[in-house]
Amino acid sequence: MNGSDNRSVQTEEPIFIISSSPHIHSGSSITGIMADVILAMIPAFLTSLWFFRWNALRLVLVCVISCVLSEFIARKIMRRNNTIQDLSAVVTGILLAFNLPPDLPSWMAALGSFFAIVIAKQLFGGIGYNPFNPALIGRVFLLISFPVQMTTWSRWTIPTPLTGTDAVTTATPLGLVKTSLSASGNIPFVFDTTTAWNFFIGIKNGCIGEVSALAIIIGGIYLLYRKCICWHIPLSFLGTIYLFTLILYKTDPSSNMPPLFHILTGGAMLGAWFMATDMVTSPVTKKGMIVFGCGCGLLTVIIRKWGGYPEGVSFAILLMNAITPLINRFTRPRVFGHYKGKRIEL
Repeated sequence: MNGSDNRSVQTEEPIFIISSSPHIHSGSSITGIMADVILAMIPAFLTSLWFFRWNALRLVLVCVISCVLSEFIARKIMRRNNTIQDLSAVVTGILLAFNLPPDLPSWMAALGSFFAIVIAKQLFGGIGYNPFNPALIGRVFLLISFPVQMTTWSRWTIPTPLTGTDAVTTATPLGLVKTSLSASGNIPFVFDTTTAWNFFIGIKNGCIGEVSALAIIIGGIYLLYRKCICWHIPLSFLGTIYLFTLILYKTDPSSNMPPLFHILTGGAMLGAWFMATDMVTSPVTKKGMIVFGCGCGLLTVIIRKWGGYPEGVSFAILLMNAITPLINRFTRPRVFGHYKGKRIEL
């Protein structure tokens, strides 16, 4: 070996690449996860087209286009890199549309989309930094700003997929029960096996994406299969609603609906599978997910039973979003070798 070779060998130094965690990549990407969520929402979207026809398509298109444009313009104004290619704005638009009544004017849907993206997401730094679910923030903003339009349900002639007949409904089941109990103290209809089946497949009024529990469950199973979500939040969310409403129903069946009614109506299914499971705004630990889901279910029943609104899913999830950092803090696993007991000063 000559001298030049010795010098070249001696001058070589190990190269250390310094980077922040995580250091192991699962192979998943934001775009891939969002694409899976979009695919999982296709059954609910097709169901909404069947029941609400043009209005369902109109709201989804308006919300998606408004969300994408709002994100693009906001990022430009803030001089940040473009992020519309990650599809998160598309997911927010679809979820917001799913939480809107079919008669809502297009300009209100566009305004809610702007609020969801710009105020609830981009002002906090974009995806991964928002403390609250943007789609739910958009819905609550519209509910507070336009309570009449967001809670008014016109008479819809709904085609029944099994019998070919029409079923006419004037309000959501939760709204009918809430109004009737407040006015006369009586339950307005009998919740039997036939009614439960109709509610399960989607023969009822409601927001365009929440009517069919069957379609939502199909999408949820796909998300579980693709490992985009864990079972802990949906099961604890719906399980808590079932147990709490079962206690109320057994205590006083004359003024409380059966547990299955509360699971199949309103946004319980949509919230449990698609809203509460948002990776950014939900806990990261398995124990934390269960606590989060139980809290969402408990608050949902409390708002439905004693609150001013017949529905409580959106408010329940947002309230639990607010304490997600605390849940993560108190449910994080103990570091190996760390003494859990009281420290003794010597």
